[in-house]
Amino acid sequence: MSQQGGRPARHDDDWWGQLYDDSTEDTGPTPAPDSLDDRFTSARDAVRERPGGNEVPGAGDEPGASEGSGDGTPASAEPPPGQPPSDQPSPDRASPDRAVPAQRLPAPPDTAPAVPPVPPDPPAPPPRASAAPLPPAVPSPPCALDHVGSGPPTYDPEPTALPLADPDDLAEQVADTALDGAQYGTCTLRAVSLRGDSARYRGEPRRDALLTARFGTGEQALVLVAMATGARAAPGAHQVAAEACRLIGRAVGRSHGRLVEDLRAARRGDLKSGLQRLTDHSLGRLRADAAERGLDPEEYTAGLRCLLLPADPGCRTRVFFGVGEGGLFRLRGGEWQDIEPGVPSGGATGEPVVGFGSAPAETPEGDRLTMDFGIPVPPSPFEPAPGPPREPFRFRASVARPGDVLVMATGGLAEPLRGEPALCAYLARRWSGPTPPGLAAFLADAQVRVKGYADDRTAAAVWEA
Repeated sequence: MSQQGGRPARHDDDWWGQLYDDSTEDTGPTPAPDSLDDRFTSARDAVRERPGGNEVPGAGDEPGASEGSGDGTPASAEPPPGQPPSDQPSPDRASPDRAVPAQRLPAPPDTAPAVPPVPPDPPAPPPRASAAPLPPAVPSPPCALDHVGSGPPTYDPEPTALPLADPDDLAEQVADTALDGAQYGTCTLRAVSLRGDSARYRGEPRRDALLTARFGTGEQALVLVAMATGARAAPGAHQVAAEACRLIGRAVGRSHGRLVEDLRAARRGDLKSGLQRLTDHSLGRLRADAAERGLDPEEYTAGLRCLLLPADPGCRTRVFFGVGEGGLFRLRGGEWQDIEPGVPSGGATGEPVVGFGSAPAETPEGDRLTMDFGIPVPPSPFEPAPGPPREPFRFRASVARPGDVLVMATGGLAEPLRGEPALCAYLARRWSGPTPPGLAAFLADAQVRVKGYADDRTAAAVWEA
């Protein structure tokens, strides 16, 4: 390097020498000359002496170059492989007045980078003599499917059109899907109601309604799951179904204390007669409302199915009741059982309930009795007593076993369960695991479609610990 004026470069006015001359105290003075040329010569010799003959090309072409540092001092040798370089000179290789470079300079740009060696696999730990054998792994259930059966359904798997909304009646809007769950006593509950493929395509509201409610606290609590289906093609069918769930929920909630006592004492006869009375009253109220509005009572009705689950862990009685189509199933030991209660031939529902189709009972004073015996009310010529339900009443009380899965469903899921073995096998695998599915997994399982079944689906499943 030359400065302005063309003077030849010297070591004493070189900027590198000024920065790293013999008087610099930050790294300590060295007795040996340590110019740029000395460092370059030392680095060149170190690279040329690397094992494997990796000699820097052209390093010895400089005039006056030799195998030393230029002052008669032999070059420093690289440490053997596996031994880190040392900042201290070797006693038998380096001269007392010669400093060893602190680190190796990077390879020239025209040399290929060295490939790092692949580290060997770590040795396996020695086996423990006292280690217990691991338990066999539980096979995880397969991932959720879109459909089963002979082929894909006609409709799209996801909602397409929203139902038509009334700006003055937005409270009656029904969501595409309702999902809920809980855990009480020894059972875990999952419940879902979703719009069928046909209703999703046509932009119709979900005709199925779902209600999950808890009445009472602690071990006195009672859990109700109610589901209803409005009449097909009837105007306002979704509103009728929701009202049916609210009516039966109100009736059960007001009587939950007595129902809990009957469940604990296993009073099957009292439960059946009492629940039939509550069901008849709720559906009869629907028809009475239809008559007041000038609607056809035969259309303003709904199928209704309910489950009663006591929160007391010592009581494993599970009660189903309702009217209308659907299904009640039990998954036990990986096998499905259809336990839908039968009805007498001819559809008889038993003796008429007081106030709903039978001759009105009267007190000695001439007052009629309502459903709640002992409460007199004056007769009213303006409000006729609502008739009994046209569907037979269904009732079943059963004792759950650990590992059972009880499934109650409307026709949208009950029919494919009875008609498509692939769906039964798939849900049996999914729901027979050691733990109940979460809400998202249960929803994914419940909406696995089958070609030819496009109605709304509502289901409640109870896993017994």
